[in-house]
Amino acid sequence: MTIAASGLTYPCHRLTVGRRSSPAQTREQSEEQCTDVHMVSDSDGDDFEDATEFGVDDGEMFGMASSALRKSPMMPENAENEGDALLQFTAEFSSRYGDCHPVYFIGSLEAAFQEAFYGKARDRKLLAIYLHHDESVLTNVFCSQMLCAESIVSYLSQNFITWAWDMTKEANRARFLTMCTRHFGSVVAQTIRTQKTDQFPLFLIIMGKRSSNEVLNVIQGNTTVDELMMRLMAAMEIFSAQQQEDIKDEDEREARENVKREQDEAYRISLEADRAKREAQEREQAEQFRLEQIRKEQEEEREAIRLSLEQSLPPEPKKESTESVSKLRIRTPSGEFFERRFLASSKLQVVFDFVASKGYPWEEFKLLGTFPRRDVSKHTF
Repeated sequence: MTIAASGLTYPCHRLTVGRRSSPAQTREQSEEQCTDVHMVSDSDGDDFEDATEFGVDDGEMFGMASSALRKSPMMPENAENEGDALLQFTAEFSSRYGDCHPVYFIGSLEAAFQEAFYGKARDRKLLAIYLHHDESVLTNVFCSQMLCAESIVSYLSQNFITWAWDMTKEANRARFLTMCTRHFGSVVAQTIRTQKTDQFPLFLIIMGKRSSNEVLNVIQGNTTVDELMMRLMAAMEIFSAQQQEDIKDEDEREARENVKREQDEAYRISLEADRAKREAQEREQAEQFRLEQIRKEQEEEREAIRLSLEQSLPPEPKKESTESVSKLRIRTPSGEFFERRFLASSKLQVVFDFVASKGYPWEEFKLLGTFPRRDVSKHTF
């Protein structure tokens, strides 16, 4: 007869092994449900009878109650992708124990570290690593009665990042021990390596620290809901104290960084203002230089024109010239006077060229007659 055929209800029962007083009494005791497996006997050891009297052998009596009902492993063997392995683990865990269970982080152990330890100090959490083992007699009780208790699920959700791994298959066990050695050191890995099958499942509580990750607690499967909660809360007290220090350090660091940023910004603005002022001065100087160059070029051009006009003027007639001569006295805007004789037969342009040769080009100045007052420049052409 199998356990399932015997009428025991999945997933857990209270089984009492003792001297059978009557078949009816034995049936009543075997139908009671609880969370533990007790082994008791009368003081008279000679009266203890073998379990085969119940119609089942020892392997059926002490084996895992759900072994006959399992259809798939919690995690594939030699899982290459940790995220995919955790997806199967979560689905199988929900199938076995219901939807009220911890929210397992889907991803690699490194990614779980990042999520738990490397954010803002106020957002950091403890990391809880659940190590499952299908061959342990404690697994079903731990999962269904403790790990899936609403108080535990709620507390883990608020304060922990929960990551899981299945240690049933040797390849997966070896892979986790390698990860454990890399992240926690050989001592922790050796501690887990020496755990016997019937000590599983294990619950590791990890706190991230500046120098290394610290294992605060290793909780074995033979615990109770109250003890599990107390140990989780004790870990939270240690973590909260460290977190407050980290928050204080982070706030002080951010304050220093803010002051430095403000100083850097003020310095940058000052440099920008100095640069803008310097560039404005340079532009002004460049413009002044350009205008000065233009002025010099214009003066040089005017001087060249003046010299050319001066050289092209016909000679001044002698006083004793037999031709008609006009003596002109020209007053400049500055009050200076120029006198020169011109042949009356010379063109008026010669007069303008003479005035231009003195620095008063006819394009900028006009020549006015006195009596009667008239603009002589109009008669240039």
